[in-house]
Amino acid sequence: MEAYAPDMERMMRRLYRSLRESDRRRYAAVEAAKLGHGGIEYIADLLGCDPKTIRQGVAELEGAGELDPERIRKKGGAENG
Repeated sequence: MEAYAPDMERMMRRLYRSLRESDRRRYAAVEAAKLGHGGIEYIADLLGCDPKTIRQGVAELEGAGELDPERIRKKGGAENG
C-alpha cells in the first residue's frame, strides 16, 4: 500500500474535521477500502480515529439498509427520559 502525498493527507484531514460524526465514519471507511490491505490502520492513524470506527462505517456502507442522512444522535442524559 502506498501512502498519500502530504498535501493530499492535509486536505483529507481538513475535510474529515468538517463532517458530522456519521459522515466521518463513512468517509474514513471509503478511503480505507480504496487502499485495500492495511488501509484501515493507515486511515485511522491519518485521521486520528479508532479502527473500530472505520469498521463500523464499512458495515454501514455494506449493509442492505438505507443510510439516513437526516439522523443525528440525540442528546444524552435525563432530557430523553
